[in-house]
Amino acid sequence: MLAEVFARVEFHDPALAREHFTVSEVRMSPDLKHAVIFTTALGRKDIRPLLPALRRAAPFLRGQIAPRLGLRVMPELKFMADEALDEAMRINELLHSPAVARDLGPERE
Repeated sequence: MLAEVFARVEFHDPALAREHFTVSEVRMSPDLKHAVIFTTALGRKDIRPLLPALRRAAPFLRGQIAPRLGLRVMPELKFMADEALDEAMRINELLHSPAVARDLGPERE
């Protein structure tokens, strides 16, 4: 739902105006009062510099998705950088490093 809002809404904040985001995961608190949104900027751009602007836009975004959720209390939105892809790429590089290849021996190369 939030990804749809990102796709169709034009942000007035200059930091977000020309950016494109995707939501990879949302973690809700058990009481449904807080939502941690893991997001990334499309095009392999670092999302971290944009997090303050997303946090400023959180009240607006809550207003955009509140009518669709039908919850009694709309959760507070907290934006975090999704680092899963970066971590997966780091692990892949480690697994293909010469040191690991050496430790695996010639039969595994």
